[in-house]
Amino acid sequence: MAQFLDIIILLLVVIVIYNKLRSLLGTRPEQTKVTPLSEESAAKIFDIIMQENEKNNQPITQDITPEEDLSPIEKDLRQIPNFDKEIFINGAKRAFEIILTAFAKGDIETLEPLVSPKLLKKFQEILNQRQLDKITAETDLICFNKAEIINAKISKNNIVKIVVNFVTEQVNLLKDKQDKVIEGDENFVQTIADTWTFERCLTSTNPNWLLISTKKNA
Repeated sequence: MAQFLDIIILLLVVIVIYNKLRSLLGTRPEQTKVTPLSEESAAKIFDIIMQENEKNNQPITQDITPEEDLSPIEKDLRQIPNFDKEIFINGAKRAFEIILTAFAKGDIETLEPLVSPKLLKKFQEILNQRQLDKITAETDLICFNKAEIINAKISKNNIVKIVVNFVTEQVNLLKDKQDKVIEGDENFVQTIADTWTFERCLTSTNPNWLLISTKKNA
């Protein structure tokens, strides 16, 4: 009887130890259920990835308009390697703003890498005369009404010239040494039309365009 009791006690101890180990180690988890991605969700994720890729790479847009449907200017622009019209126009507008502001301030250092040596000399002559006359200029570019390419040519020596017509709204003042306005009106916004010509050598490693001429339109 005592031997049988010892076996029962031992069995109870084993059961207690098993339960303790089970509570500490836990049981094997059930297999996780995988829910398949719907086609709609997959399409949305693909669109997001593509949009991010386009933002990072910003490829040059390809004009697929048939040759016969192009205007003469568009045909000329198509001959320029790796040319993107929208990028060029945005760059030309930015250059217009920087050059206009720098010329008004007499900032030759800013003008030098943006304009040709010949045009820079003309600008310098005007600025020197203003300095002698003790005249200062103030220019405030309000907005662009138009920035349009009106001509584009590639010469035999791989020089590209693009002519842009700008129509802008500006406030322009000239002041004497007493800071008195001698030309212009700070309350009058002028609508001004300019024709600027930009130039670039296709064989040059420098991708920047230079302003080579400016003309005020009537």
